[in-house]
Amino acid sequence: MNQNLKAIAREIRCDTIAEIAHLGVGHIGGCLSVIELLTVLYFDAMRIDPKHPDQAGRDRFICSKGHAGPAVYAALANRGFFDKSVLLTLNQCGTDLPSHCDSRRTPGIDMTTGSLGQGFSCAVGAALGSKLSGDGATIYTLIGDGESQEGQIWEAAMFAAAKRLDNLIAFTDFNGLQIDGPVAEINDIGPLGAKWEAFGWDVIEVPDGNEIELVRTAVKQAQAKHQNGKPKMVILHTKKGCGMKWAEELGAANHNTRVPAEIAEEAIRLLRQEG
Repeated sequence: MNQNLKAIAREIRCDTIAEIAHLGVGHIGGCLSVIELLTVLYFDAMRIDPKHPDQAGRDRFICSKGHAGPAVYAALANRGFFDKSVLLTLNQCGTDLPSHCDSRRTPGIDMTTGSLGQGFSCAVGAALGSKLSGDGATIYTLIGDGESQEGQIWEAAMFAAAKRLDNLIAFTDFNGLQIDGPVAEINDIGPLGAKWEAFGWDVIEVPDGNEIELVRTAVKQAQAKHQNGKPKMVILHTKKGCGMKWAEELGAANHNTRVPAEIAEEAIRLLRQEG
């Protein structure tokens, strides 16, 4: 399973680079840091059916960290929700793949997101709705470390704990960088794990969130605590731009940048060579 997931993650990473490079510009750094998580969720953890994307009782994934939309699209395409050729329409006129996820336009997208903090609140609401309806769904959601500076995140966190939403599994992409520089220098959010525990959440920390087996193990640990009365936060220590040396070396500048075709082609060549 591990080797198969690694191969899928490599393909999703290549497709993410290709779609952003085809457009010429995009949020390459924050997309590449979450590839392993998306691979584990869509190909191992979630109860979903690409042929019936709106099926009642399905597990749902809400990408509150809206800048990772292109990576989510690449995962959906590889999972069979739509043809991979559609990826090359990213953020173009008339596309069904806008820069930030839109549930009205893209098969497999469970919530429209973009404004920081709002997707997380929607995930908490979805988890409460699932509890009330008894449909048995698990709600998964992803936030960023820069996004964690938003007060809305903590209001929703408090509510989720108060309502004992143990069907909610959240992830923080803790890559340490946001648009203006290091998170710790702009508005430090640490110690992050202790904060979530203080808000009544179970916390799992993954020292390398780009190591797929560690991510898979953490997700399984969170799933195993499904009925303990607490929502779960998995903190993934990741590398922004992971898997594309050029993007990694840009640092915070890789948040949203032009991606030259020749650099993208070389990165994809090297990734495929690893396989």
